[in-house]
Amino acid sequence: MKRILIGFFALVLIAGTAFVVPTVWFQPWSIQHFYVRVFLKYALQHPELLTQLGVLNGVPFGDWRDRLSDYSPAGEDADLAMARDNLARLQRYDRSRMNAEDQLSYDVMEWFLKDAIDVAGFKLNDYPLNQLFGFQSSLPDFMISIQPLKTPRDAESYLRRVAAFGPAFDQTLERLKLRESKGVIPPRFVLREVREEMEKFAGHPLDENPLVVRFVTGTDSIAGLDAARRGALRAQLKNEVETVVVPAYRKLIVFVAGQESHATDDDGVWKLPNGDAYYDYSLRHHTTSDLPADTIHALGLSEVSRLQARMTALMDRSRVAGGAFGQRVQSLRMDPRFGFPEGDSGRAQILKRYQEILDDASKKSDALFNVHPKGTLNVERIPSFKETTSPGAYYNPGAMDGSRPGVFFANLRNPAETRRPEMRTLAYHEGIPGHHFQLTIAQELKGVPFFRKVLPFTAYAEGWALYAEKLALESGFHQDVYDSLGAMGGELFRAVRLVVDTGIHRDHWTRQQAIDYMVSNTGMDTSSVVSEIERYIVLPGQACAYKVGQLEILQLRQRAIDRLGSRFDIRKFHDVVLTHGALPLSLLEREVDAWIEREEKASLAQRKG
Repeated sequence: MKRILIGFFALVLIAGTAFVVPTVWFQPWSIQHFYVRVFLKYALQHPELLTQLGVLNGVPFGDWRDRLSDYSPAGEDADLAMARDNLARLQRYDRSRMNAEDQLSYDVMEWFLKDAIDVAGFKLNDYPLNQLFGFQSSLPDFMISIQPLKTPRDAESYLRRVAAFGPAFDQTLERLKLRESKGVIPPRFVLREVREEMEKFAGHPLDENPLVVRFVTGTDSIAGLDAARRGALRAQLKNEVETVVVPAYRKLIVFVAGQESHATDDDGVWKLPNGDAYYDYSLRHHTTSDLPADTIHALGLSEVSRLQARMTALMDRSRVAGGAFGQRVQSLRMDPRFGFPEGDSGRAQILKRYQEILDDASKKSDALFNVHPKGTLNVERIPSFKETTSPGAYYNPGAMDGSRPGVFFANLRNPAETRRPEMRTLAYHEGIPGHHFQLTIAQELKGVPFFRKVLPFTAYAEGWALYAEKLALESGFHQDVYDSLGAMGGELFRAVRLVVDTGIHRDHWTRQQAIDYMVSNTGMDTSSVVSEIERYIVLPGQACAYKVGQLEILQLRQRAIDRLGSRFDIRKFHDVVLTHGALPLSLLEREVDAWIEREEKASLAQRKG
């Protein structure tokens, strides 16, 4: 028996070695193993991703839970080299011998890797510190919103990652200095807002620092952590914040203040090295299309005109006071009956109302979808330390192991900014049937490579969320004419984005020009518009993905309706769009066309039978 067991374990070891050695170090035997290799190598170099996804938490070799990514220029170079190596390895597999689903996986991976390599010529043209998603806010936000605190091991990992802030900040400073040497300096307003945000974060009394508050509240409920150990860990964390985190922020504050003194007010990326080519890349990256900037700009103007005409007709029928379009919308928005009380009372009411809207949307979605996400959705306030420069709302996906729900984060910096007619369409976009549906269904897919569950393509994801807004309007989710105007206003807002994004980055519009255009053409309040325009300045091209993606999905749906007629089933259409994971738009079109052909063949066979 002993010899048999020894022989068995020897075979297991040989088989494991035969899988692990080529998968990790050489060309994997199969393309499925190659996909595992791509994900693992990338994720282990970016351990925050593993935490965010909630995978590999139970493995014994979990030191990645204590580490942060390499934020240095060398780390950026390593990512680019890895993408080039992965593309070369991918193209060694014979695509022609694969079935349709494997070919789709191949094509998605190839598109993603080529895009990652195309950025090589512009890799220094971004702003690592910015007011929207910069390193200075994204790292503490990760620790507060994503880093788990459920076990004693989690508490220790939290401490080690906070201690790693020092090297991570030094690496980021190295990136900033390299960009500065190449003439890449953010606009003056970006530097001012980032500096003010960092000063506020570093200026908290120690017990009020968000990292400390999160740790103290999180460790209160950890089983197996006695009072003495809990107290020791908290003392250690406070020491790390005081001696590592705050000095790291102070160092960045000094650097940013120096840049601020000689920055300019030029806002578009045209000012950067190869700026026009960089913007062309940014549009391709986010829209996954070859639409040029002038075409997108013209499309935006056309959509703005169409949507304003529809809204004007509806306001006329509803006897909304006259005047310029933006003034009419603004006067309607600020009607006292659509607001909330000031302070925490209003904030509580807003969160409650969003939850009611999402619960209602979940019920109404049954008639439109065969596939529903199993993961849950919570509504929470955007962390207060970052809400000043954050958008009105955003969504964070849940953990893949179910340990953390998806979260719809609402910006409650000023309850007066939240207006009832706009709440439904925002909830549908970020939650149900928008981002929460799409991203969670992707995470829960079976029988596809792991990367297909998590790869992001902006035009697909944001196009789906904007399509979800329109679907809700078409399907009677809204209660009255004001909700409908809110929905149309949301779509108009995305059409205006096409105009202002291309205006800033291709036509040299100033920040103020873009603000004035958006205010007059949407009726949005100026404070919200300022946050939006400043977002487009630091994230070129992304704002164009929403409308481009939505229009593509709508065109594909109309194509299916035209060809299938009475056999068209919207639930099947949504199955096709949602159950392949995120796709570049050209591959989404291919999948929908293939489904239409299958439905046509089934119809023909049924008639012959």
